[in-house]
Amino acid sequence: MKNKLDFGIALALAFSHPMGEGETFAASNKMPRLDLPDAHSQNENQSLAVPSPVGRERVRVRVCSFALALAMLFSIALLASCSKPAGDKTADAPEKAEAPAKAGVTIDAATQERIGLKIETPAPAQWQPEMKVYGRVLDPAPLLDSMMELGRAEIALDSSQQELERAKQLKKDNNISERAFQDAQTAFSQNRAAALAVLLKVQTGWGRKIAESLGPVEVPAGTQRQPDKFLESLRENTILIRIDLPPGERLENNAQTARIVSLAENAAPVTATCFDLLPAMDPQTQQQGILFSADLSQTNRLTPGEAVTAFIKMPGEPVGGVVVPASAVLRHEGKGWVYVQTETNQFLRTEIPLDRLTDNGWFVSENLLATNHVIVTGAQTVLSAELSGGGFNTGTRD
Repeated sequence: MKNKLDFGIALALAFSHPMGEGETFAASNKMPRLDLPDAHSQNENQSLAVPSPVGRERVRVRVCSFALALAMLFSIALLASCSKPAGDKTADAPEKAEAPAKAGVTIDAATQERIGLKIETPAPAQWQPEMKVYGRVLDPAPLLDSMMELGRAEIALDSSQQELERAKQLKKDNNISERAFQDAQTAFSQNRAAALAVLLKVQTGWGRKIAESLGPVEVPAGTQRQPDKFLESLRENTILIRIDLPPGERLENNAQTARIVSLAENAAPVTATCFDLLPAMDPQTQQQGILFSADLSQTNRLTPGEAVTAFIKMPGEPVGGVVVPASAVLRHEGKGWVYVQTETNQFLRTEIPLDRLTDNGWFVSENLLATNHVIVTGAQTVLSAELSGGGFNTGTRD
């Protein structure tokens, strides 16, 4: 307000004191005096002489300038009195604040029934600590081939052993030459060495336990060799999985089990049992190899050569959490999600980790509680509506 009046006074001063030709006006806070002729001086001047046209014009200009300055001052004062600063608004009429939008998707009861929405609470569960490692399903063909090679070597060994036993009996009766007896001994020794070489190759590549399952190389003459049931099951009913531990890690308990998860989406985990420790460590990666075995079934269709992820049970305190059904889990942008009910008709998409798959779903120890309600049927429909932004016919999306 003060600035507006100061500007008006300065403008009035400029108009009320017009400058003549070559005249300057110095800035001052004092208003210049207006030399207006009074009535007495006018009568006196009229009696003495007639005013000149220049004098009359100057008087008229000054009077008009003074009147214009007064009019401008009045206008500025009127505008200043009518204007109100923004801070002078009355406190009794505050602006109405908009209610914050609710996060998630809003679905009314009618729409929930129409799309078949089903809501459940996740089941509480305990989780034993695990070590996450990687491996692959082994192809049994090289092992079966080595077993057949060992079988041929054992047949030759058994034959040469029988010849040696016959040669020994003939030598007692002095019915065989020394050369023929030595030939029988040499053949037996060669066949025995060949069979042991094949067995050593199996033990080096597949472990001590499989080598022992093949039985002894040398048996009494005339003994019938019996095939091992486990090795026979490798042809159709059992698979072997090689797991490589991280460098520096060692498995202390050979009786441990592991969950084997394939890369196939929504594949059920396979429970495998530790079978044997491989005798040699990888010279490049310095990783300890372990063999796990698992039975083939309708739900276990692991293929030889397939890469897998293994979760080996480790000693320690179990972790508390919940198990979310697989039907409730959504995959979007490389992450796992579930819809949690926050209000009667409100659902919020919540991220969960997908690294603990169980037989009944996914174990979650964070972001979810046993008291939460999650969508177990119709979650994909809700996600589609949320991402499209179209909402539902009778529901709305925030």
